[in-house]
Order: sequence, then structure tokens, then C-alpha cells
Amino acid sequence: MSRPVGLAAPARLLRRPRPTLRLRLTLVYSVLFLLAGLALLAVTYLLFDQQLKAIFERQYASEPGKHKELFITRNGVTLSGEAALEWLREQQAGVHDAAVTSLIVQGALALLLVGGLAVGLGWVVAGRVLAPLNLVTETARRIAAAPMAERGLSERIALRGPDDEVKDLADTFDTMVERLDRSFDGQRRFVANASHELRTPLTLNRALVELAMHRRTASPDVKELGESLLEINARHERLISGLLLLARSEQELADRAPVDLADVVTHVIEQSAGAAESAGVTLKEVTGPAPTTGDALLLERLVHNLVENGVRYNVTDGTGWVRVESRTASEETVEVEVSNTGPNVPPYDVPLLFKPFHRIGDERAVTGTSAGLGLSIVRSVAVAHGGDVRARPREGGGLVVIVSLPRAR
Repeated sequence: MSRPVGLAAPARLLRRPRPTLRLRLTLVYSVLFLLAGLALLAVTYLLFDQQLKAIFERQYASEPGKHKELFITRNGVTLSGEAALEWLREQQAGVHDAAVTSLIVQGALALLLVGGLAVGLGWVVAGRVLAPLNLVTETARRIAAAPMAERGLSERIALRGPDDEVKDLADTFDTMVERLDRSFDGQRRFVANASHELRTPLTLNRALVELAMHRRTASPDVKELGESLLEINARHERLISGLLLLARSEQELADRAPVDLADVVTHVIEQSAGAAESAGVTLKEVTGPAPTTGDALLLERLVHNLVENGVRYNVTDGTGWVRVESRTASEETVEVEVSNTGPNVPPYDVPLLFKPFHRIGDERAVTGTSAGLGLSIVRSVAVAHGGDVRARPREGGGLVVIVSLPRAR
């Protein structure tokens, strides 16, 4: 089978939680605010302590040449001299300790309260400052997450706001994406136009070869040469038709209609029965309801390519088979599964199967029966319908390819 569409998308490596830039900026704001608050509290404490000591010293210091006598009555007892001074020193120390304790405790509580408010304010301010950058990141992420690279290139940031560094980044990003979009669009139009223009000379070549072959005077050598040329010409026609279909399927669907994949599978099986019988391959059909919406012709081509590849890349001893099943996988998706017997496919080779012009074995562009676009078209059609394709090697040889599409409501 023109090998499967690589196994869905590679599983993303689990990343450890990491602090966001917003969190880091908030922490920086908070730490700086707390350090500034602690410095202010320390300076206030030192100034208050010095001022309190100066007040006590001025109040109880005696003038030069004079001696100050103190008399204090405490609990009915009169103190004088050193006893009175000692009592005053004790009172001074108590007042100092109480004032300092009150200053430190209340200042610390006020610092914590205002610090908490500063953390919240820093979080809000950081979020507002980083909002344009987050918009740039989200747009880039949507483009990167598009099933096909060129599908997300219509996205634009279109950032509004002050003309600063972030707006310069957003505008530069928009310019880059716009150039890529034009490049992909030009490439698709070139392929479509070139393929269309090549059809005319190939049709003319076929007509001339057939005319030469069917002349009465044509010799057996001419007829044999004509058969070879017709085979090569048909090969080129298939290649060009595949390129046209690939270019068409890579465009967004403008019109959608209800389609039941069960009907598509039945129709394709009937069409492919003759080719399968000639190849000694048995077709097995298992149809279940699989309603979706889209382009019926493209979906028919999708199933046809899978069945055709299943028949082409199969065993040649007459025991081969291709099984085609349609089903409703969940409330959101429907599926078509095509499996077959055939050669063993290395798992590491699976991701390459849906690339254009990839073939199994030693087939070449001129002599091979396949253009190498079958599964590329399958993938493009599935993506155009909002679905995906995954594949895996089948035990015993062959492949299992599953196409998932959105279920019709």
C-alpha cells in the first residue's frame, strides 16, 4: 500500500512546568518592592531611635555649671538622686522598647499588607504589558498547529496600540506570514496551471501515437513501440491528474454537502472489483453509518486511492485481501479504515508514506505504475475536510490506514 500516512502526529514530549514571564516579572516587582519597603522601615527605625534618645538626653541633661536635682514620688515613696535617675532610665528604656516594638510590628504588618497589594498589582500590570506579546504567541501557535503549514497562513495579528517594540514585532511577524502565504498560494497556482497546460500536449501525443498504431501499414515494431509510448503517456496523464487533484484538495472547501461514507465505500468497492480480481486480491466490505459533510468527489477519490494502494501493494499468490470499513467512531468523528495484506512495512518508514512522490520499493517515475501521489492526496483531502489520517503496520504484513473526519450534525 502506498504506505500510510504517518502515525497521526508524533506525541508531544511532556514538558516540566516552567514559570511564565508574567510570573517572573511579578516576582521581580514584588521582591524589589519588599526590599525597598524593608530599607524604608530600617531607615525609619534608625531615625526614630536617634530622635527618641535625643529627646531624653535634652530633657534630663543639666546646663553647664548647674546641677539638676530630681525628686520623684512613686507609690507614696519619694526618690531622689541616683535612685530617681535610675527609675527614669528604666522608664526611658521601657518607652523606647515599646515604641520600637510598635514601630517594627506595625510597620512589618503594613509592609506585608502593602506588599500583598503590590503582588496583585504587579500581576495585573505584567498581564497588561504582556498582553500584546501573548497575542503574538497565540497567533504563531495557531499557525504552527495547522494540519498543513500553508493552512494557517491566513492568520494575522493586526496588533493595535502604541508604536513600541512589541508592535514592531507583531507587524514584522504579519509581514513574514503574508509573504509566506503569497509564496504558498503562488506555488499552488503554478502547479495547477502547469498541470492543466501539460494536459493538452499529452492528449495530442496520445492521439498521434494511436493514429500511427492503427494505420494499415503499421508494422509490428511500430505497434509495440506505440504500446510502450501509450503506457508512458498514460503514466504522465495520471501524474498530472494527481497534481491537479492535490492542488485542488489543498484549498479550503467553499461548499459542503452531506455525505455518508458508507455509500462512498460501497461505490468504490464496486468500481475496484475488476482491478482487484485481475490482481488476485479479495475485497471485503464492512459498511456502517458514517455521516459527514464535504465534497463527495474528493471523498470518493480519498477512498479510491486507499483501496487502489491496498490492491497494488499486496501479495501476489492469490491469497491477498483488502478490507474497507466505514463507521461512526464517536459523537464527534466518523472513520474509514482500509487494511490489507502485503509486504512488511518498517514502523520508521510509516511517516514518509504520505509525502508526494514516495513509493514502495524501487519503482521509478517512468516505469512505475504509481505516480506516488495517492496517499498525499488522501492526506490533503482529509485535512481539507477538517480531519486527519493515521497509519500503522499490520501484524503479518500490510498496512492499516484510518481516516477520521468530523461527524455531520
